[in-house]
Amino acid sequence: MEQTLQALSGILLNAIPTALILVILHFYLKFVLFKPLQEVLKKRHELTKGARQAATDSLAAAERKAQDFEAKFRDARAVVYKEQEDTRKGWMDDQAKQVADGQARTAETLAAARAQLEADTVAAKQSLVETSAVLADKIATTVLARRAS
Repeated sequence: MEQTLQALSGILLNAIPTALILVILHFYLKFVLFKPLQEVLKKRHELTKGARQAATDSLAAAERKAQDFEAKFRDARAVVYKEQEDTRKGWMDDQAKQVADGQARTAETLAAARAQLEADTVAAKQSLVETSAVLADKIATTVLARRAS
C-alpha cells in the first residue's frame, strides 16, 4: 500500500507542472482568444440590434406613408365622386328644365289647337245654320212647287 501511495505521490508530483500549464493556458486563452471574441460578438449583437431597430423604424415610416397615401387617395376619390354627383345633378336639372319647356310648349300648342278647334266648331255651326236656312228654303220651295203642280 505504501508503494501505491509513493507511486501516487510521484504521479501527482509529475502532474503539478501539467496542471500549472493547463491553468496558465486557460487564462492565456481567456484573455487572448475568448475576451476579444466576446467583444466582437457583443459589438456584432449591438450592430444587429441597431439594424433591426433601423428596419423597424423604416417599416413604421413606410406604414405611415402608406396610410397618408390611402388618406389622400380616399380624399381624391371623394372629390371625384362629388364632381360626378354635381355633374349628374346638373344633367338632371337640365333634363328637368327641358321636360318642363317641352310640356309648356305642348300645353301652348294644345291650347292653340283647342282654340282653333273651337273657332272651327263655331264657324262650322254658323255655316250649318246658314246652310240649313238655305236648304230649308230650297226644300220648302221644292215641296210647295210640287204641291202646286
